[in-house]
Amino acid sequence: MGRTLQNTMINLGLQNACDEAVYQLGLDMEELEEIEEDAGLGNGGLGRLAACFLDSMATLGLAAYGYGIRYEYGIFNQKIRDGWQVEEADDWLRHGNPWEKARPEYMLPVHFYGRVEHSASGAKWIDTQVVLALPYDTPVPGYMNNTVNTMRLWSARAPNDFNLRDFNVGDYIQAVLDRNLAENISRVLYPNDNFFEGKELRLKQEYFVVAATLQDIIRRFKASKFGSTDSVRTVFDSFPDQVAIQLNDTHPAMAIPELMRIFVDIEKLPWDKAWDITKRTFAYTNHTVLPEALERWPVDLVEKLLPRHLQIIYEINQRHLDHIASLFPNDVDRLRRMSLIEEGDTKRINMAHLCIVGSHAVNGVAKIHSEIVKTQVFEDFAELEPEKFQNKTNGITPRRWLLLCNPGLAELIAEKIGEDYVRDLSQLTKLHKFVDDDLFIREVAKVKQENKVKFALYLEKEYKVKINPSSMFDVHVKRIHEYKRQLMNCLHIITMYNRIRRDPAKLFVPRTVIIGGKAAPGYHMAKMIIKLINAVAQVVNNDPVVGSKLKVIFLENYRVSLAEKVIPATDLSEQISTAGTEASGTGNMKFMLNGALTIGTMDGANVEMAEEAGEENLFIFGMRVEDVTDLDRKGYNAQLYYNRLPELKQAVDQIKSGFFSPNDPNLFNDVVNMLFHHDRFKVFADYEAYVKCQEKVSELYLNSKAWTKMVIRNIAAAGKFSSDRTIKEYARDIWHVEPSDLKIPAPNEPRDAGQDKTPNGTAA
Repeated sequence: MGRTLQNTMINLGLQNACDEAVYQLGLDMEELEEIEEDAGLGNGGLGRLAACFLDSMATLGLAAYGYGIRYEYGIFNQKIRDGWQVEEADDWLRHGNPWEKARPEYMLPVHFYGRVEHSASGAKWIDTQVVLALPYDTPVPGYMNNTVNTMRLWSARAPNDFNLRDFNVGDYIQAVLDRNLAENISRVLYPNDNFFEGKELRLKQEYFVVAATLQDIIRRFKASKFGSTDSVRTVFDSFPDQVAIQLNDTHPAMAIPELMRIFVDIEKLPWDKAWDITKRTFAYTNHTVLPEALERWPVDLVEKLLPRHLQIIYEINQRHLDHIASLFPNDVDRLRRMSLIEEGDTKRINMAHLCIVGSHAVNGVAKIHSEIVKTQVFEDFAELEPEKFQNKTNGITPRRWLLLCNPGLAELIAEKIGEDYVRDLSQLTKLHKFVDDDLFIREVAKVKQENKVKFALYLEKEYKVKINPSSMFDVHVKRIHEYKRQLMNCLHIITMYNRIRRDPAKLFVPRTVIIGGKAAPGYHMAKMIIKLINAVAQVVNNDPVVGSKLKVIFLENYRVSLAEKVIPATDLSEQISTAGTEASGTGNMKFMLNGALTIGTMDGANVEMAEEAGEENLFIFGMRVEDVTDLDRKGYNAQLYYNRLPELKQAVDQIKSGFFSPNDPNLFNDVVNMLFHHDRFKVFADYEAYVKCQEKVSELYLNSKAWTKMVIRNIAAAGKFSSDRTIKEYARDIWHVEPSDLKIPAPNEPRDAGQDKTPNGTAA
């Protein structure tokens, strides 16, 4: 979520008033804002997307709740020591959190372990261990519409009789100390992005958020006029018309068997009725196609922790496979491919398959990704129910990612086209009229230059390096992962370095290359990549021949509040994943909206950015998805490229020989060995096209006016990438609710009968 103060002032229309008031108290608002800790309760794009979605849902007047876990420790703080990443605990609640309100009156029990007893009256899950879920509510204000939604985060608490009720030996002190075991569930965020780690505590977290949330939703449904009761039993027929639940990846997939358990075991609905309601309630968003990221929980772990849920999953699978078998008799391989249970050394539950079978809609997050989902990853399911599969291209909130982080540019745009674009970003197309306006061109360039000077001062303060603010700011910030190919950027840096050294007198367009992002603590290769970048920076930044022509900075502890500083100052945005691996990306959109040009592959939302702005207004290079597929068929041979390209060979040899690690020449052996023998992401195959494309970037940067005109064309084409547009599509195509841009009256205004905004229909 990042910081909340400035976002709240902007959405409430109070920023100027607060700035003025604080100034009159002899304080500086920006200094105050810097004191707030980031709420870093997610890993990367997926968590930040949820935050943007909450802002858009409130701004569109949707009755929507965001549910998650109130981690005591969020994503780790990254320190760089001697070029290595070191993790520190993110004790973000140390000074308290003024934005949250604990709601003990809505505390709910969550059950684990135990066993299942079957009788004539149905299944009973008994002898369980109970953990309490305590909700904390954070307000989510819409933009200037007097709407405030809720983000509800659950915290784990031990019940007061924990370890004191049963077979107690009288060790009271130990029993109280053991309360920590239960409360550990919400202690810490697992720091993996795009990687599945099948740990018991992680499964506990996933079920914990799901069980508490579903009880909360059902409590609210029963309290509403829709949860009518026939004698004692609630009638759930209207449930899917009143409630929509969107599964943000497979992490909350246990919601499907949990809702079935509530309906069948507790509410005593017949299976078929419960299943129909469940399917119509859930929709699933897929966020990655990397096989190592797909959740596959071992059956024996689920059996131990959630025995009733395993039985329900088996029953769902049995009926699912019976259906497939009736359509495709004797096709046993299809049954194996489509089963929710994977046989093998250890039997596993494929959570994506569970989500597809248990949902009425499945979507990818960019056109190209949704195609890959349909034609490759889940092709058997798409063949069966093509109407279930959709695309919903991701977006970003223009409130945080333009108004808040780049007020200079936001104001400049408002002078030209008015202020309405903040709620309707498609209006940015009106800027096309000004692409040849010399004054506007100069003003856009001036805002960028001011942002660069401000960020250069920040860098000099934090990193003690002198930055040339007229150099091109070439920025690559995102989680560190092989598929995102920070290594390819690194090879380009080495290539630029070698060119300067080979011919110091030759014209060279000065660059400040900024790379930042966190590596999962257990991801060895990602940590080596960080060390390599820092080792290269050490050599480049201290070579007198290079001087101020090339500087390399590894940005420590990349997070939302740092993104808000670096993105407005960026000239060139690096979006260079291997085609077919980045589901969408959202950083790409933030840079586009803030006046950076993009160098990128035809991957994720880059494809649609090129479609909107015209491919000639992005620096697109490298293999397309088809080329990658062809190369896989042929067999990728890294050695070929190394032999054919002298500059690539020189750069790799320098890494190999210890040129960047003289005290330990073998330091980067693992990296070099990976690049030659098991590089799934084919860095060498795109190296030549990347370097050539970078030459075109430098050439254009020399012509400031032509560069800025291209920037304006990009900003004018960025409107599609508002999360408001994304959420309108979810509302229309999946949730079946009407967004409202009615501004409801402020609490101190009389409520006009004509403007009564009774939410009509679903809560998402």
